[in-house]
Amino acid sequence: MDEREDGAPAIAFHAPLKAPGHGVPSGDREMARLMLRALDRAGFAPSLASPFRSFDAAGDPAFQAACQSAAQREIERLVAAFRVLPSAARPRLWFTYHGYYKAPDLIGPAVADALGIPYVVAEGSHAAKRANGPWAAWHAACERALRRADLHLLLNPADRAGLETLAPRGIAELPPFLDPADWPVPETAREHREPVRLLAVAMMREGDKLASYRLLAGALGSLGGDWRLAIVGDGAARAEVERLFAPFGTRVRFHSLVTERTVLAALYAGADLLVWPAINEAFGMVFLEAALQGCPALAGAAGGVSGVVEAGRGGLLVPPGDAPAFAAALERLVGDPALRRRLGTGARAAVGERHTIAAAATRLRAALLPLLQTGEGPR
Repeated sequence: MDEREDGAPAIAFHAPLKAPGHGVPSGDREMARLMLRALDRAGFAPSLASPFRSFDAAGDPAFQAACQSAAQREIERLVAAFRVLPSAARPRLWFTYHGYYKAPDLIGPAVADALGIPYVVAEGSHAAKRANGPWAAWHAACERALRRADLHLLLNPADRAGLETLAPRGIAELPPFLDPADWPVPETAREHREPVRLLAVAMMREGDKLASYRLLAGALGSLGGDWRLAIVGDGAARAEVERLFAPFGTRVRFHSLVTERTVLAALYAGADLLVWPAINEAFGMVFLEAALQGCPALAGAAGGVSGVVEAGRGGLLVPPGDAPAFAAALERLVGDPALRRRLGTGARAAVGERHTIAAAATRLRAALLPLLQTGEGPR
């Protein structure tokens, strides 16, 4: 780690699910990148401590055993490297973003203990139901790390109940955020247009994403009125997604994966409604990105989606996985342009009030400085 000229405290950053430099785009990667920038803006000197990844998609004992051995080697390497640094350049706090039962932090707690520094977790998740089964060892490792944390930063309100059983030291809210400077200036007004333009932005993979696409296709099957749907995304399940939407013919257009922000912003700005069932979604960066462009959302109220889509102000929420409720809400929104305009205005305002990188930096500074000042560290 390099010492900044302004003397900002060094922070060791780690993302065990997906490092900021990972080659596959996702909301998790984007949030990790934003977290680094927010820490910098908050007056700290963050740097990636290690690209080590513990993600286990299948619950494979052989992979977990090999990963544990690799983690121990990485711990030893990091501790040795940090100890030879000048004291001003050593990390004063370890910051892990997103640890859960499929991607526990296997290195942060041990390094923090060895250096005697605080250990902080942002978006930690504890699922007691995973105590048995193929991820049992990873669940236990995740629980140990979460218990070790001196502070939990809560991005997903749905995680609070699980963390409260493990984290007597404290939980602070950190709403998901984006950097408006990354995006083009949004349109200032939206006019009623026909057909109604719907938009879905999500990767195409088996499991929850594909289940959401199925629910969306089912809702469109009973939807009246004149509408069009643009789908942005790609992945291993693309053929199945295309099959689901084939009955709608030219009403549905596939844009594949879009990584250029100006192009994606134009799609958000050109849409009247973001539609996504969000089955088992953590919170969904796409809702914030759309809201910044004045595009309201219809979503399932899974996980932390209600924390980024303010029901009745920035969009409409329905019970998670409730296909009839989703279809009814979609019918209502397609038929009510005034409601869509009101929700779009509210969505943009909510982002500005609560979900910017400036707001996140303020929260991070307030949450982390006391740990550095008191020297809170291993128990």
